[in-house]
Amino acid sequence: MRKIFEWKVNEGLGNLSICHRLNDIGVLNPTGYKKKKLNQNYNNSQIMQEDYSWCPSTVRNILKNDIYIGNVTQGKRRVKSYKVHKVEQVPEEEWITVENMHDPIIDKELFEKAQGMRRVDTRVQNSGNLSMWAGILKCADCGRAMHKKYCKNKSSTVYEYYICGTYRKKSNKLCTKHTIKVEELENAVLEAIKLHIELLVDTEKLLEQINKSNTKKLANENMENIKRTKEKEIEKISNLKRCLYEDWKNEYITKEEYLNYKQKYEQDIDRIKEMMANLDKQKEKQEEIINGNSLWIENFKVHKNITELDRDIITELIDYIEVHEDKKITIHFKFMNELNKILEYIDDENKASIFEKVKEA
Repeated sequence: MRKIFEWKVNEGLGNLSICHRLNDIGVLNPTGYKKKKLNQNYNNSQIMQEDYSWCPSTVRNILKNDIYIGNVTQGKRRVKSYKVHKVEQVPEEEWITVENMHDPIIDKELFEKAQGMRRVDTRVQNSGNLSMWAGILKCADCGRAMHKKYCKNKSSTVYEYYICGTYRKKSNKLCTKHTIKVEELENAVLEAIKLHIELLVDTEKLLEQINKSNTKKLANENMENIKRTKEKEIEKISNLKRCLYEDWKNEYITKEEYLNYKQKYEQDIDRIKEMMANLDKQKEKQEEIINGNSLWIENFKVHKNITELDRDIITELIDYIEVHEDKKITIHFKFMNELNKILEYIDDENKASIFEKVKEA
């Protein structure tokens, strides 16, 4: 299992290439392992005549399964109803995941990198090396992956550049070249990372000021006041619910009215409890943001004295890069959502300053 994740992240192998490697070294697939090694009476209708070779879908399912980092996820499928016994898939947002249920065999950082790799288009070059920009570059207009090419200039110097995949593979009528030299790309991205590191240092200083000021205290007091108000609402509704039974017994209301009101009161209580639980989560998140404990800030600060790029740095910090026709690029950093959350706690003057730096970067 560890090798599958390492091949994906460190070598950029696709699912099919991982299958070939596993089959070449004679590793049994999960069905074969259960039958041959564990002596289980296990059958898979998709595997015929004891063909225990690997297929891409098996590798794909392994790479996205968080059981390997110690989690247990349930509720992925359900029976449609007690009348219709058809099993249906449950939307991912409704799954129930419990973390740290057993010892992990895959490091969480390696697992998260593999998830990022699964979502991008990576191709290993003929040389066997994974391009530093594989799966990161997209055409800003058509959204297709950029393709790497080599060219000689007049002095016979070979240089690398990227070109829009639609233009190269399909038609020059569907999109334009969007070419950019690798050297220019590396310089621009390196400079942008340096600027963002400076930006985060300034942001962290502002967070420290907020932490020392009354802003945090007032925010917490406001949240506690809201919770107290909600608790009083629950108490009020609970009293109404208790009185409801007496009203029914005294025949002030019908049984049908009693059941309808009872259901409504219970739904109101559940809704308020959910709101209070969300407030607690929001408070936790605020503490994490204002105290500056976010992992993404630390990830950037590690590269404070960066002088050159490599594949690990790019995949760690950058989601994807759009290449425009005028050779300009738009870098989508992985931390932008987190930065927007931080800006909620910063005054307008400092917020404007940070936006200017983001624009410059």
